[in-house]
Amino acid sequence: MKSQLSCFVANENHKNMKTLILTFISLVLASGLFAQQFSGVATYESRSQIELSLDSSAMSPQEMQALKQQLLKKMQKTYTLKFNAKESLWEQEESVNSGPASASSNGMELVISNGSSKDKLYRNLEEGKYRNSQELMGKRFLVIDSLPKYDWKIGSETKQIGDYSCRRAVYTRISDARRFATGMEEMEVTKDTTQIEAWFTMDIPVAQGPTTYFGLPGLILELKSNGRHFICTKVNLNYQEQEEIKVPDQGKEVTLKEFQAISEEKMKEMMQRYQGKGDGSNIEIVIGG
Repeated sequence: MKSQLSCFVANENHKNMKTLILTFISLVLASGLFAQQFSGVATYESRSQIELSLDSSAMSPQEMQALKQQLLKKMQKTYTLKFNAKESLWEQEESVNSGPASASSNGMELVISNGSSKDKLYRNLEEGKYRNSQELMGKRFLVIDSLPKYDWKIGSETKQIGDYSCRRAVYTRISDARRFATGMEEMEVTKDTTQIEAWFTMDIPVAQGPTTYFGLPGLILELKSNGRHFICTKVNLNYQEQEEIKVPDQGKEVTLKEFQAISEEKMKEMMQRYQGKGDGSNIEIVIGG
């Protein structure tokens, strides 16, 4: 009787173990299917910090500050990020602040190009490629190239952003900064080191994020990069069907290296138009960094 009872208990334990394993496998398969079907739209607000360095006897410190405040207000933008586990599309919402930020004071006008509502950045994590449709000096280009690799360092700091628990990550970027100013014949190239700070949430398990940044184990809800601050204000999640993501196709196709060369040449042409004016003003342009 005792041996029969032991055999019965062993059989029951074996059945329970098989049930537990099958349940675990089902959960793993279900989570994988969930990740494939997961999609959403996130809305971000952006603000920028700028430093003006204009050598002009025609402008007082008060006028300089007023010019700066005009630019800062017009550089406030709203963006949307459509995403799923594989793809994302980053674009600026149409608004009164769409297009270049401009400001004028005492006859001087400054224009800062920081994208338009027609610019679109598409990212495909599965293929490791991106397509960036953007305008340069009135002409549209479609930059197609491989996705960059970010060496994120995930820390232990946490904070709440809206309904989501977030964790901090940083990335140190070393890039070439090209400086060109009135009176210079060639661009000055220096190495620039910038720390990128991101806050991501594991509650939304997609490796996507605002602007050009991605690659963390959850959606990036806040990002600080080189004077620009992006903060997510709203997330709409879709568990039933994939969010439609249209691949941008507008513009002349170029690689990133080709686009950078064109951009540098256009900046040189613009600076040469200011050479020899003799109005006592010094204008400086910095690319990259």
